Amino acid sequence: MLKRVFDPLIAWYLATLKVGGYPLIALLMAIESSVLPLPSELVIPPAAHLAHSGQIPLSPAGIVIAGAIGSWLGATIMYWAARLAGRPLFLCYGRLILVTPDKIEGAERWAAHYGSMGVFISRLLPVVRHLIGIPAGIVRMDYKLFSLFTLLGSAVWCAVLCYVAIKMGQDEQLGELHHISMWLGGAMLVLGGLYYFLVHRQMKKGAG
Repeated sequence: MLKRVFDPLIAWYLATLKVGGYPLIALLMAIESSVLPLPSELVIPPAAHLAHSGQIPLSPAGIVIAGAIGSWLGATIMYWAARLAGRPLFLCYGRLILVTPDKIEGAERWAAHYGSMGVFISRLLPVVRHLIGIPAGIVRMDYKLFSLFTLLGSAVWCAVLCYVAIKMGQDEQLGELHHISMWLGGAMLVLGGLYYFLVHRQMKKGAG
């Protein structure tokens, strides 16, 4: 289902990546770190695979840097929008940009519980990843700390996506398809566990 929804964007992205290069990756990752539901899994892995196989003139390290900068830019926009506009505006009109009051309140509980380190952890997890800039801006978290942890967490996440994409590409070329399942299964188990213990339970506290 997800693939069908994003098929036109993926086709355009793959066709444009060779020309767009790092700025295109940064732009799409900035969108991913805003409120628009563009998964980073559709941006970084294809670029990493094409770069590793020599089909585009990019490097995995450059892709990680571009992805981290783009993520920081998108998160920064959300941070300053929330800091300047305040909580009431997002609660009233957040639905228009797919941010419901429940999501905002859950992200606020997350930020209150984990503090600035939560910004780093959030870059590795679904749901909170693109929302963390809102509570950070509302509570006026130190912008330098917010930027530092956003860049670090985003770089780690982009590096993980690059590594998995390259390994999957290598395994596919060798015909060892079961390794692809192992990589995906292991990644999903780790992310699923982190999501449940660090996000789901925390965001549900006090809800309802």
